[in-house]
Amino acid sequence: MGLLQRSERVLDAVIRPIVFLGMAALIGVITLQIVSRVFFTAAGWTEEVARFLLIWITFLGATLAFQRGRHIAVTFAVEALPKRIAQLARIAAVLVALGFLVALIVIGYRYMQVQSFQRSASLRLSMTYVYAVIPISAAIMTWYALVDVIELIVEGPRGANTDNAEEPPV
Repeated sequence: MGLLQRSERVLDAVIRPIVFLGMAALIGVITLQIVSRVFFTAAGWTEEVARFLLIWITFLGATLAFQRGRHIAVTFAVEALPKRIAQLARIAAVLVALGFLVALIVIGYRYMQVQSFQRSASLRLSMTYVYAVIPISAAIMTWYALVDVIELIVEGPRGANTDNAEEPPV
């Protein structure tokens, strides 16, 4: 279990600065866009870069939220169940999420391939790079979900606690 949890922390340690730098870049690009529109001729590429950064930040931020158990969940019914049944319900929920994430990897990869011929309007960047975040983030969340289901199985009913409000150690 220690190796799996360490792998989660390593992924987290890589993704967090990327999301932070993406947010900083987004703020910088939007500021440049506003300043250039007010004082100069608008820089056309800024809107496109801002859109692409927002897409990447959203998907990678979703992986961080998934790892911390911060996505929307209705847990009152599971919490009312006996520990063993609650554990089984949580395992079933993670397995459903796994199925969705694997499908998202496949569909995201196919979509990325279909859009590979398309180029962005201003930067002439292959849209493959923009859409690549879909299968990448789904694969990362799949890993997190696999670790979660293994933890639920190994730790038994005592490991069925979903209070994931604490941050992972840095």
